[in-house]
Amino acid sequence: MAKTIGLSGDQAAAYAAKQCDVDVVAAYPITPQTIIVEEYSNYVADGEVDSEFICVESEHSAMSACIGASLTGARVFTATASQGLALMHEMLYVASGLRCPIVMCVANRALSAPLNIHCDHSDMMGSRDCGWIQVFAENAQEVYDWIIQSFRFAEDEDVLLPAAVNLDGFTLSHALEDLVVLEDAEVRDFVGVRKPKYWLTPGKPITVGAAVLPDYYMEIKYQQEDALQRSIMKIREVNELFEKASGRRYKAVDTYGLEGAEAAVVCLGSTAGTAKVVSDTLREKGCNVGVVKPWIYRPFPVEEFLDSVKNVKSLAVLERTISFGAPNGPLFNDVLATLYKAGRQVKVFNAVYGLGGRDISPHEMETLMMDAYENIEAEEFDKKVKFIGVRG
Repeated sequence: MAKTIGLSGDQAAAYAAKQCDVDVVAAYPITPQTIIVEEYSNYVADGEVDSEFICVESEHSAMSACIGASLTGARVFTATASQGLALMHEMLYVASGLRCPIVMCVANRALSAPLNIHCDHSDMMGSRDCGWIQVFAENAQEVYDWIIQSFRFAEDEDVLLPAAVNLDGFTLSHALEDLVVLEDAEVRDFVGVRKPKYWLTPGKPITVGAAVLPDYYMEIKYQQEDALQRSIMKIREVNELFEKASGRRYKAVDTYGLEGAEAAVVCLGSTAGTAKVVSDTLREKGCNVGVVKPWIYRPFPVEEFLDSVKNVKSLAVLERTISFGAPNGPLFNDVLATLYKAGRQVKVFNAVYGLGGRDISPHEMETLMMDAYENIEAEEFDKKVKFIGVRG
């Protein structure tokens, strides 16, 4: 039976992990993630969970410990942000390459230098090709729901890949919301007991992480990519099961206000909330604009994305990161490649916003939406990336 409680995004992440019957948590504190592991360590200290909490000396060690625990068949959770995720970078590839279904919460934060503790997506986008399933949440409810679902699909024997659930630092991590949570028993029934296909045990020794030369390395990477691409089918299945358990419906791509819409913005995370409000305002004025929010970023949900924009003529793709030296940002490149390969003639332009925690105002969002809406019949958009809110 569901109940409503007040939790921040970080607390929601810890609460979800608590209910998922996690065996091992290894983590190192870093703002704005610290509350997640602090909360979980309290659960351990108070005897509310039967988990091993490993205090390590760095995020690199945290992921190393998570990998070791996962290889023994344990259910594993961790959390990090920004420089911590960057320090983990080497081990992120090891986790996915060894097919460890670790679930990690990332409280997205800008990367130094200069030092900044506030939100943007440069940390996760810097690791977007590490072979992890990647989810972006709009609010604390989604953080809670996606962590529970992530354990279910990551541990599936046809997937066996780690998953990262992203929440915007401070905007979500420290903001209190009403959260509808399931009972502990309901979550335990939903995630089940992890049943590893292979695991390290003294009784049946196996080799893990052996050197693989050119003879077989490419085949192993192909298998990993194939599993990641096919994971979208398992994610869909888990979404349907979660709807039956919770009444809340998830899918790879969330849409808002696209009924009759000719233009839309594409964005990740909490920004979608602002975009939805502005979309309502503009639709009241007769401008049919909507919002496309990929919940799943990796694997990029090609089919769902194409279906969501099937009637849209122009898109503004918003990035909360910079791909330095690249023609466009990472989300834009995925969107453009998806449209091009499908033969879809949609006008698309790219905008960078919100770096280092800077707000995007409703007025700025309205300007972006109107840029898309008013240029539907134009020959083409300005090919330069727009930088929103940069002071002259």
